[in-house]
Amino acid sequence: MIKLSRLLLFVVFMSGSVGIFLLISCNVGLSENRQEHVHHMGHNIMPFDLNKTTHIFKMTETGGVQRVIAKDSTDTNQIKLVQQHLQHEAELFQKGDYSDPAALHGQDMPGIKELAEGAGRVTVTYAPLPAGAEITFTTKDLHLITAIHQWFGAQLSEHGADATYH
Repeated sequence: MIKLSRLLLFVVFMSGSVGIFLLISCNVGLSENRQEHVHHMGHNIMPFDLNKTTHIFKMTETGGVQRVIAKDSTDTNQIKLVQQHLQHEAELFQKGDYSDPAALHGQDMPGIKELAEGAGRVTVTYAPLPAGAEITFTTKDLHLITAIHQWFGAQLSEHGADATYH
């Protein structure tokens, strides 16, 4: 009887261990880091191809400039998509609507809450560029300048190879 009990305990232990191993293996295989997640999910928010564009973030004394540039300056389709998207986003940001970046990066992304609440104190302007477009954020409010810089820093981190700092 004792040998049967030990055998039964061994079988239960091993099946539990195998189950835990399989569960961990599946989670490791399915998990992505933030950069991979943003890269793969970006097409749900941004109509252009992240592989064919670069996000460029420049922090300034009064806020910052976000550019998206096509890697191929002759790719008129990507350039058109970038320009349409950034123009639309600039209009939303001016109203305090940061729902698109929040949907991609998360509601707790640094700076978003402050920028949404302080939208009336931030000037957001859009400008087309030959190979893409840019959005400029300008404010005199130090708290909002900090929020812009935090938001840009988080985007730089999460976009990874798809972004750079200027």
